Amino acid sequence: MLFLVLFGLSLLFTIQSHTYHKSKFINSANFLTGGVYNSLNNISGYFNLKSQNDLLAEENKQLRELLHNTVTNIDSVYVDSVTFGTSYKFYNCNIIKNSYALTDNFLTINKGSKDSIGQDFGVISSKGIIGIIDKTSKNYATVLSILNTTSRISAQLKKTNHFGTLKWNGKSPEYVQLTDIPKIAALHKGDTIVTSGRSSIFPKGIHIGIIKDYKLDVAENYYEINVQLFNDMTNIEYVHIIKNVNREEINNLIKNN
Repeated sequence: MLFLVLFGLSLLFTIQSHTYHKSKFINSANFLTGGVYNSLNNISGYFNLKSQNDLLAEENKQLRELLHNTVTNIDSVYVDSVTFGTSYKFYNCNIIKNSYALTDNFLTINKGSKDSIGQDFGVISSKGIIGIIDKTSKNYATVLSILNTTSRISAQLKKTNHFGTLKWNGKSPEYVQLTDIPKIAALHKGDTIVTSGRSSIFPKGIHIGIIKDYKLDVAENYYEINVQLFNDMTNIEYVHIIKNVNREEINNLIKNN
C-alpha cells in the first residue's frame, strides 16, 4: 500500500512538473471522459426520443398552419391577409389502432372531443392524406380511412384543375382510384394527385399520390386512374388533424341552396 501511495505521488509530481507528460495525461483523460459522456448522451437521447418526436410534430403542425393559411387567390388584385389568416387549425395526435386488410378500414387516434376534435375533420400525415374523422368520444376518435370502400374525397391533377372523386376498390393498400377525370385532360404516368379544395374538409394541394396507370371508362368519356399512395398505410404513427374553422358556414350555405 505504501508503495502504491508513493508511486501515485511520484506520477503526480512528474505530470505537474513536465509539460509533455501533463499534456499526454490531459489528452488521455479527455478521451476517456469524452467516450463516457458520449455513451451517456446516446442513452439519454434514446430515452428522450418521444419528447423530441413530440417537438418535431408540434413544429410540423405550425409549419402546416403557416403554409395552408397563407394561400391567396391569384385572381385577386388585393387580398386581406386577416381573412385568410385563420382558415385552418391543426392538431397533432398518434394512431393507436390501424386496419388496412379489410374492405372498410378505420383508424383510432388518441385525441377526442375534449381536444376540440370533431366529426368530418381531415386527417393527414407528413406525406399526404389519411382519412376523415368519423366518430369521437371524450379522449379518442375513429378515422374513416382512405382504404375504405365508402370513402369519397375530391381530388385533382396537381398540374391542372381537372378534378374527380377519389375512391378505393378494396384491393391493394398501396393504391386508390381516381374517377370522373374527363378524357380531354392530359395525363402522364407519374403525375401527382392532390386534394382539390372543393370541400370543407381538406385544403387544396395536399399530396395523395402519383398516377400508376389509367384507362377510359366504358363510355370512353372519363378516365379511371390508379393512384399509388405516397403514404404507406400499413405503417403510420403520427398524424395531423385539420379543422376548417369556416366549415359550418360553408355547409349551411350549401344546404340552403
